[in-house]
Amino acid sequence: MSKNAEELAYGTGGADLKALADKLIQMLRIRTLPIGMRLFADADDMMQVPGIRTPTEGFRFTTCQLVTQSRIHGFTLGIVHDNVRANSNCGGIIGLNAPGEDYLSGEQMAGVWFMDQDTAREHQAQMTRVDPRYSGLCVSPLRTGRLDPPDIVLFYATPAQTILFVNGLQWKRYKRYDMTITGESACSDSWGRALQTRETSISIPCYAERRYGGVMEDELLLAMPPEEFARGIEGLEGLSKAGLRYPIPPYSPQVDPAMGMAVSYPGASKSG
Repeated sequence: MSKNAEELAYGTGGADLKALADKLIQMLRIRTLPIGMRLFADADDMMQVPGIRTPTEGFRFTTCQLVTQSRIHGFTLGIVHDNVRANSNCGGIIGLNAPGEDYLSGEQMAGVWFMDQDTAREHQAQMTRVDPRYSGLCVSPLRTGRLDPPDIVLFYATPAQTILFVNGLQWKRYKRYDMTITGESACSDSWGRALQTRETSISIPCYAERRYGGVMEDELLLAMPPEEFARGIEGLEGLSKAGLRYPIPPYSPQVDPAMGMAVSYPGASKSG
């Protein structure tokens, strides 16, 4: 167990994450279910996950559609390469395949997302992808406890909910968190980056996630290892005890903020 994991107030097993998901929903009132994601080197092992579903044979989805089926409809869903577009970024981001040359060359996006093929090729070159050595990927709501544990946890949140969760991550152990912005194919910035680096990843969902995955205009996506999820919940509880909760009550821009700042920023009252 890592030093950081030993410092956590909560465990990160399936039952632990189920309880933490309930706490997240209670404290931040997120609209859809927090889910887990796990990669499998052997797809047969994936099929042993209790209650697992698989897409209809012959149907191909974008990965963001599959994530939405889990976070909105509550499915425990397992996929293999045949369930996404062949040799595409959808499978390439999550390590089910290496994208084909028509993607890597920039040909697929040239003239639409990017002015020319050189720019589109650079987009592909800078994209974060999981090493292509897996046969299956399973997503499941944390409330089921079926992934014990998942590789990463992810949930969608508004900007206000997102910043409070980041404040929770920083409450006990300060660390600066940076967003990356791939642009189109933003799953590279979220579950792709979190799976590959095992770091908390915050992203702005792209056009495709909103068009095909049904992501709302005001939603951001956070993806992280289970230990970071537990750390964030612990921090949210600490912030709540200090009176910092969601929703954030607005303070009028035409009122002297001294009273509010004396509570939230105690040092401000001393400096006048």
